[in-house]
Amino acid sequence: MLAEDQAMVLGALSALLKLEPDLDVVGSALDGESAWRELQRLRPDVLVTDIEMPGLTGLELAQRIQRHEIATRVVIVTTFARPGFLRRALDAGVSGYLLKDAPAENLAEALRTVHRGGRAIDPQLALEAWSEADPLNDRERQVLRLAGEGISAGDIATQLNLSHGTVRNYLSEAIGKLGVSNRIEAYRLARQKGWL
Repeated sequence: MLAEDQAMVLGALSALLKLEPDLDVVGSALDGESAWRELQRLRPDVLVTDIEMPGLTGLELAQRIQRHEIATRVVIVTTFARPGFLRRALDAGVSGYLLKDAPAENLAEALRTVHRGGRAIDPQLALEAWSEADPLNDRERQVLRLAGEGISAGDIATQLNLSHGTVRNYLSEAIGKLGVSNRIEAYRLARQKGWL
C-alpha cells in the first residue's frame, strides 16, 4: 500500500511498482488519516509512506501500526535526509528508510528485503543517525511543532488539554535543551536536525 500526499509522486511510485512481477499495489492514500483507514481495511504486507503528510505524518502512522500491533511493515520514502527522522522512524518500528533521490530500482529491492523480515536503510544516513541524539521528549516535540506553526501557547494548551503554564514550561525546556533564545529558533533548529 502507498501513502503519499503528492499525487504525481504517488502515481509514479504506483507505476514503478506495477512493473515488478512479484509486487502488487493494493491501495493508496493521499493523507495520513485515509492511509490509516485503508491500512486497517486492506492489511497490506508493506506500507510505503512519506514522512510529511496532512492528518497523520508517516512517523505517526508507523507509531499507530506499532501500538495496535498490526503486522504491516513500514517503509518510509522521503526527501528528508536527516538523521533525527531516521532515529524516530526506527523507534516507531519502521523497517525501511529510503531517500527519494535514490535509484528507482532500490525501492523494489528494499520492499522485497522488508517483506522477508529484513531492514532497508540508506547506509550513509544510518551512519549519521547515531552522531547526535534528539534531546526533546515527545511532549516537548509536540508543543514545539505547534508553536512553530504559529499557534499561541493558549491555543496549544486548549488543543492538548494542558494548562497555559505547562505549555510555557515545555517550550522553555525545549529552548533550553536546544541552546537557543526563543521558540522560533528552537523550531527551526529542531526541524533542521529532523527532530520535529
